[in-house]
Amino acid sequence: MRNSYLVCYDICDDKRLRKVFKTMRGYGDHLQFSVFECQLTRMDMVRLRAELSAMIHHAEDQVLFVDLGPAEGRGDRVITALGKPYTAVDSPCIIV
Repeated sequence: MRNSYLVCYDICDDKRLRKVFKTMRGYGDHLQFSVFECQLTRMDMVRLRAELSAMIHHAEDQVLFVDLGPAEGRGDRVITALGKPYTAVDSPCIIV
């Protein structure tokens, strides 16, 4: 069973930020700057946390995991927006 998560991060070093971004692209949908929506099994979550834990600086960086509940049977996305409307990004994102 998969749960939907918002994964948000604040990484202080540009090199670590690029590594975290590249890792996150393999796990979910990039919503905005440092925010991803991921549908993960328990094992996916364990693997993701281990990968991120190995690359961040624990005294300077932060990664937040927000559990949105079961992915199946939820219906429409639960994401709403103020200001600019939320739109799904279908094209790849490139960080230079």
